[in-house]
Amino acid sequence: MQRFLNTLYVTTQKAYLHKKGEAVEVIVEDKTVASIPMITLDSIVCFGNIYVSPFLLGAAPEHNITISFLSETGKFLARVQGPIAGNVLLRKAQYRASDDKEQSARIARYFIMGKIANQKTVLQRAVRDHKEKVDARQIQQVIDNLNMSLDKIERETDLDRLRGIEGDAAESYFSVFDQMITSQKEEFKFEGRNRRPPLDNVNSMLSYVYTLLYHDMISALEVVGLDPAVGFMHRDRPGRLSLALDLMEEFRAFFADRLVLSLINRCEVTADQFEKTASGAVIMNETVRKTVIGAYQKKKETVMNHPYVEKKMHLAILFQTQARLLARHLRGDIDGYPVYIWK
Repeated sequence: MQRFLNTLYVTTQKAYLHKKGEAVEVIVEDKTVASIPMITLDSIVCFGNIYVSPFLLGAAPEHNITISFLSETGKFLARVQGPIAGNVLLRKAQYRASDDKEQSARIARYFIMGKIANQKTVLQRAVRDHKEKVDARQIQQVIDNLNMSLDKIERETDLDRLRGIEGDAAESYFSVFDQMITSQKEEFKFEGRNRRPPLDNVNSMLSYVYTLLYHDMISALEVVGLDPAVGFMHRDRPGRLSLALDLMEEFRAFFADRLVLSLINRCEVTADQFEKTASGAVIMNETVRKTVIGAYQKKKETVMNHPYVEKKMHLAILFQTQARLLARHLRGDIDGYPVYIWK
């Protein structure tokens, strides 16, 4: 079990959560291990075999607390939430923009530019910080490819072609991802992105951290009144919260990817903490899941400078700030969406 600001993560299997007075009480093996005032929470994320009392399920929406249930590996299962919040005019503007393919392309361009620009910076940092451990020439070639992708995006207006450029850029970026693994290289060998299921240790960690980030994006969008399901770059699909996937694009490389790389390179996770199932999927054990969540929470406390709003803020606040800026753009308060570019 880990708590960060207003989110409670529960990973201990067979933990039991129930309402006691105005608090959420967590019981493990008949012992109370935590009691958290409901007023301090806005979400609870349960991984695996976690029990939640009917009374807590009923009370959580009344306190604007969302409870999410995921598998042990981070696959989304279900959510319990209260009435949808937010200004109806904002959501109608969001739906109109999503239905307009030209406007969707314009908004998607921001997300894609942010993603590729931040991928480029991550690679530049790798060359700068580990020049003696990486193939600088190979990485520079990918950086040049990403620069060409950014140039193409500025001129492109078709949504499908924009998504094609993004896909090519991601493939190029991940082609040198293994270069940035400077410790435990044999145990954490990376030969390309794979998912559903992840087939190696690195992909297992990436998918898990992306899932945590995805749920933070959902919360940020709900707080400002946007519908997480209706996106622009990612199109409507049953069971998928497309706008949450859109918003997380600019955070993937500099937040999620670098977190995974740090855990591996600092030997905070080891290969014996992973296991391969009969289906070929690689999963993390409870120890490494707790390590990842702890590092994820700590990373969210990092203070970042936001050049557009000209303020310093924790990464956790940056998520909501970007959601608010997106809402302002959709309302017409600002001309474009100021994507966050990491420096």
